Amino acid sequence: MASLLAASGAAGGALLAQARRPNVVVILADDLGWNDVGFHGSEIQTPNLDRLAAEGTQLDRFYSFPLCSPTRGALLTGRYPLRLGLGMTVIRPWVRFGLPLGERTIGDYFGDAGYETAMSGKWHLGHYSRRFLPGARGFSHTYGHLNGMIDYYTHDRDGGLDWHRDGKALREEGYSTDLIAAEAERLLRGRDKSKPMMLYVPFNAPHTPLQAPKEVEAKYAHIQDARRRTFAAMVDRMDTGVGRILAALDAEGMRDNTIVLFLSDNGGPVGAGARNTPLRGAKGSAWEGGTRVPAVMRFPGTVAAKGKSPQVMTAMDVLPTLAEAVGLSARWKNALDGRSMWTNIRTGRVEAREDLFFSIESERTLHFAVHHCKGDEQWKLVREVGTKQPSTMTALFRIDQDATESKDVASQYPALVDELVTKLEAWRKQAHAETLRHVPVEPGKRKSPPAWVEAAEP
Repeated sequence: MASLLAASGAAGGALLAQARRPNVVVILADDLGWNDVGFHGSEIQTPNLDRLAAEGTQLDRFYSFPLCSPTRGALLTGRYPLRLGLGMTVIRPWVRFGLPLGERTIGDYFGDAGYETAMSGKWHLGHYSRRFLPGARGFSHTYGHLNGMIDYYTHDRDGGLDWHRDGKALREEGYSTDLIAAEAERLLRGRDKSKPMMLYVPFNAPHTPLQAPKEVEAKYAHIQDARRRTFAAMVDRMDTGVGRILAALDAEGMRDNTIVLFLSDNGGPVGAGARNTPLRGAKGSAWEGGTRVPAVMRFPGTVAAKGKSPQVMTAMDVLPTLAEAVGLSARWKNALDGRSMWTNIRTGRVEAREDLFFSIESERTLHFAVHHCKGDEQWKLVREVGTKQPSTMTALFRIDQDATESKDVASQYPALVDELVTKLEAWRKQAHAETLRHVPVEPGKRKSPPAWVEAAEP
């Protein structure tokens, strides 16, 4: 009997220890620019994001990849998009492609460690087969849409309903930003309290189409640019959604034992109303404005309040960083390209990084960047290669001193340029055998399914 009680007590203690593990909430904005948050001086009102920045640490040198699918793949797997077949473009509606099935995700790893895993929002990592849907990729509860963009009110993509809960088509009224936030609240309040929770909330805001509630847009009537005015309202409403999630954490008594990470999936699309000032470039490029994004982490009592870390981080670091933060000892199925920056965030320590590579393809150009540390110096090579005509542009910046990329010093350091170009070409050879390439328009005329999730093959 004594041994049984001891065993029972040990098991109970293990369950209690597991339940006390920190919860994790990852909030991902879609196309949010550097100058689109209040804590970066934007005219857009983001009091809840500003609260996160005040209660946590700004990750001031955080880099995502230039487009949606690449960043999502990197964030969930800890690996370069190039290795995932996503190094050049996004997954479009009729593409028969998804996050490779040989990859495991943050949902898989945290689920294996006893976490309840859930997702509310935009997937954009494959939908042609049910094997690629989020419910098959480590998330026990899923909600939102599968394609890269939808109508905010009808939830349609190209005329077909793209809205689901747990892999079943769902038609409901409401502005998608509000619905995603409401579902996140529901998941937090209805969670299994015997387990810690890992909640992934990838908003589709403020991605196009430019649609916002009229009452919110009225707050920005002073903005003359119509696109900027609507974009600002969309960010404002997303911030309200973030506030709802934070309020739910407070109400559930989860605040002090929850790591909240907020970031954007890429830089802002200036043509759609975003602003990346003072950074150069925009979404779809390898310039700072396309890759350096607003990011904040809050973990009361562990991560400093009102902090600002200059440590270089990438979306690939999210998985290993959060794993270390919660004490998860995972055996990675595939070698990670990212690494844990938990100690750096927690202590404020800054250290040099290994070379970091970025890539994307637009209609006529391949865009690349290499971040390189040489002693205390931080350099960045930007290289653009024409796909229609044989043209190449190569520029070099001392990025720690020239964040606006305004002083090209390539001609002064030809040996360093040659070294980084050679490294870039070697890195490109690691591309997945099946790599998506940019397609400017959908080929031919296709008829959308009545419901995208129901059209997924077994």
